[in-house]
Amino acid sequence: MTLAGFEPIGDHATHTLILGSFPGVASLAAAQYYAHPRNQFWRLVGAAIGEPLHELAYDDRLTRLLAHGIGLWDVLAACEREGSLDSAIRHASPNDFAVLHTRFPALRRVCFNGKTSGRFAPVIGAAGYATRVLPSSSAANAMLSFDQKLRLWRDLLTHDDTDQTRVR
Repeated sequence: MTLAGFEPIGDHATHTLILGSFPGVASLAAAQYYAHPRNQFWRLVGAAIGEPLHELAYDDRLTRLLAHGIGLWDVLAACEREGSLDSAIRHASPNDFAVLHTRFPALRRVCFNGKTSGRFAPVIGAAGYATRVLPSSSAANAMLSFDQKLRLWRDLLTHDDTDQTRVR
């Protein structure tokens, strides 16, 4: 069965876009980005921008994220997958990144939430955007502690340089 992803979250003032790979089972069921309670995304981004996002209702999280010029999307528009692991993704179709220039005119930087989505960094970089591959916020990524992830997320979300950097 083919699964469909979400529409991008962002507006004309979005200067930083965070791209995940594809929503997990909990996110698809809730129709919300990063809905699994063990995913550290909302805690990481919230701490990086100084907002308690994980304590807010979903719509309020999005409002605060947009107020900081940060948008969300995924690299994949659709795929087949059993469960939530990126390694189980099959028959994937990427999103149409050609729309970035018109949909997000202020966009300067694209951050990738993990290595799977980070495979698209060269494509996005070739379109003229600064790119960053952040450590995955997924609970399945236990190689780094929350504090180690936070140091990298905070550094990369709050600095506005233009070189391309990969984080492992």
